[in-house]
Amino acid sequence: MPKHFHELTAEELTQKLDTHPHEGLSAREASARTKLSGLNQLEHQEQESILSILLRQVNSLIVWILAAAAIISFVLGDALEGYAILAVIVINAVTGFLLEYSARQSMQALKKLDTTPARVLRDGQLTEVPSEYVTTGDILVLEAGDLIPADAGILEANQLETDESALTGESIPSAKTTSPSERDAPLGDQHNRLFKGTAITSGNAKAIVTGIGQDTELGKIATLVQQSKRSATPLETKLDALAKVLIWVTTGLAVLFLMVGLLRGENTKQLIETAIALAIAAIPEGMSVVATIALAYGMLRLAKKKVVVKRLSAVETLGGTNVIFTDKTGTLTQNKISVHTLHTAACDLTVGTETEIKDNEAVTDDAKPAGKSDFEMLLRIGALANNAQLNSENNDSKEIGDPVEIALLSYARATGIDLNALHTEYERKAEKAFSSDTRIMGTLQKSGSSYLIAVKGAIEEVSALCQWTSEADRDREVEISERMAADGLRTLAFAFRQAETAPADDFVRENKLTYLGLIGFQDPARSEVTPALKACREAGIKVIMVTGDHPATSLSIARQVNLVGPDYRLALTGKDLESFDLSSDTDRKKMLDCQVFARVSPSQKLDLIGFYQDQGAIVGMTGDGVNDAPALKKSDIGIAMGLRGTAVAAEASDMVLKDDSFTSIVYAIGQGRVIFENIRKFIVFLMSCNMSEIFVVTFAGFLDVGAPLLPLQILFLNIITDVFPALALGVGKENDKLMTFPPRDPKKPIVQIRDWKKIVFYALVMTASVLGVYGYGTQRLGLSHEEGNTITFYALSLAQLLHVFNLYSGKHRFFNNEITRNRYIWLAILLCILILFATYYIPFLRQILAVELISIQSLELILAGGIMPVFIIQLIRLFTPSEDGTAHP
Repeated sequence: MPKHFHELTAEELTQKLDTHPHEGLSAREASARTKLSGLNQLEHQEQESILSILLRQVNSLIVWILAAAAIISFVLGDALEGYAILAVIVINAVTGFLLEYSARQSMQALKKLDTTPARVLRDGQLTEVPSEYVTTGDILVLEAGDLIPADAGILEANQLETDESALTGESIPSAKTTSPSERDAPLGDQHNRLFKGTAITSGNAKAIVTGIGQDTELGKIATLVQQSKRSATPLETKLDALAKVLIWVTTGLAVLFLMVGLLRGENTKQLIETAIALAIAAIPEGMSVVATIALAYGMLRLAKKKVVVKRLSAVETLGGTNVIFTDKTGTLTQNKISVHTLHTAACDLTVGTETEIKDNEAVTDDAKPAGKSDFEMLLRIGALANNAQLNSENNDSKEIGDPVEIALLSYARATGIDLNALHTEYERKAEKAFSSDTRIMGTLQKSGSSYLIAVKGAIEEVSALCQWTSEADRDREVEISERMAADGLRTLAFAFRQAETAPADDFVRENKLTYLGLIGFQDPARSEVTPALKACREAGIKVIMVTGDHPATSLSIARQVNLVGPDYRLALTGKDLESFDLSSDTDRKKMLDCQVFARVSPSQKLDLIGFYQDQGAIVGMTGDGVNDAPALKKSDIGIAMGLRGTAVAAEASDMVLKDDSFTSIVYAIGQGRVIFENIRKFIVFLMSCNMSEIFVVTFAGFLDVGAPLLPLQILFLNIITDVFPALALGVGKENDKLMTFPPRDPKKPIVQIRDWKKIVFYALVMTASVLGVYGYGTQRLGLSHEEGNTITFYALSLAQLLHVFNLYSGKHRFFNNEITRNRYIWLAILLCILILFATYYIPFLRQILAVELISIQSLELILAGGIMPVFIIQLIRLFTPSEDGTAHP
């Protein structure tokens, strides 16, 4: 079986790729290879056209039903109604288009990684070429700060470390060597390879290009991003399902009404017009635009909280999210290496970030007599055996150097050590640089007439250079270091020696050193994550860590933020997942029980998301790195970090957190739930109002008491008195109890059985009230049919307007709830009342709607018919237990 690149030695690599390690390729050979293999750039997915985005806004069943209703209206000569419905469709489409337009270039950020120049050997000369002209077999010459232009195997390495966090998720720089890696080593452990799009943090190297463009690890991720498809969102699916139900309901009612009328010998044209009007009335024309505006208003609210939503339906999708996959680095942690634990022979000290150091004095004062000086000496040696440069507290210059060394300097300064004075007192005379072979670094300082040797490195190497009273003492320190590593810490050991005379050239190994202790480093957890995770648990949302980092580090962070309990031990790796059989109940249960996945590749993240989606979950995914991009796109709701995240992750996501705060996710989920509840409420409102119109006409037809509502009056009610209150319901922002309930079942429809019961109940109450005053006026008071028709029209209008006050949640008081506190409700009612007054007092409108002038007696009937439904519903509601915080009869 042929070896992979990471299994080959440097000599084998140059032979396999037919390249001279010191001469590189010839210009002619490089050109020929470029023609054969293509440019070193990623394939870019074709941009979605503006027309496609626009057409997607109208490609739903509800919109097609509305279009059919408009056509029917024009055919019947009701041009006003036809134009009104078309206006609804246009407003909905334009709003959705404008809000989604900015999210159509998901692959453009990847191209930004391809614009840097590269230094290569060509014909034995060091040459700088555009990165897209780097080809397989080129010899790269790399230094600290360089962005790696292609995947490569390392031929020479000098103190080489790379930042691969964007690709692997591991925050600590990866040390690189020339020795082959193990055959099944994941990317994070392939120490003899460099990857396109990552960066050199320290050292220098010579490497041979093994893969370009789409054949790189970054290219594989780009392919995954292109192949990841978004399915219809839960809201889109539910609205389409509701539309299908409405088609059958409206068709059945219209046919039944038509058949009964024909059997009675009524006017055929009038029957057809009324039947079609009933069919249109059953479809809530405003539902689509109200849903769009409700989502858009939610987007604006989230934007104020530094949450940028790029896809309109993502707001509602958040509300239904019941599983969140979160990356570790930069999401749960700060993506900044910090000192976590100090250990000396005297005692241990666990610290926070440098801004949280406040207990240092108290702890060290309580230690052994030598404890405090040991800690201070440990930090001083860490600052001297150090090549990093820390920015001044008074300027904005960048920190330069290895992140671990930067952490040492930052912590030393935070504890009160004057770094400038320290380096002035101890002048550096020599240095033994760190290498992968020696695994130690040493510096020689002179202070006055004496010398100080400062050493740091791996515990095994440093301890071998130190004096020990017994071998057991040394073994105990090694064991402590291993225990710290098991807790997810990267450890360094420190030692020193003071001398009166200048040491020999090999000042590190020719002098017995004094052992000082250990320092453990960690990418610290973000402080706001723990309460945010608690809120997720209370809301019934399962949070799962998925990272490319080491299992021990991942478990440690998971425990720190209380993602899992202190005794939790299960962490599945990418290797584990490769061996899993998803047809096995045992393996499936193990995956469902696991909350920490480590050393996971981008393709495995996709598989995990797909696994949970197959279980019926609505999956959210957070991330900030290039490696997260495919999963962000595959998930139901991709959430990218805006501050620390890569442009690739932001472009592949549905929403971006400008403050990188997990707390913002919890707020967004709460808003998503509020929006879904608002949508459910206004659908219940619209359907109950529309059904009351149908019941009034059909019951009157069955009772043979005339036509209490004319077709144009029905259509007017459906457009005016329904839509504005529904809009006000859609933009409501209060319901503090929603985040104490589990997420709704994504398999259930938006309008459930209990909601249909409410709809029918509300409609029957309004119908009985309105038909009651209609019958009383025409039968008992002897009013004309025309005046009875006017009474019915205005009574039903008033009943529908006031019906909005029946939609409040739970057992809140009628006069103090989220409905009465919604100022848009009052504005909507006021606007509709003004419109109703206009239909009565403006002769032109009165003529169109066939409204008659009425007496005071008729006005009293209108008020009675409009107010009575609210009174009856509230009376019954007093004796009905609250179900789950939502509105009920």
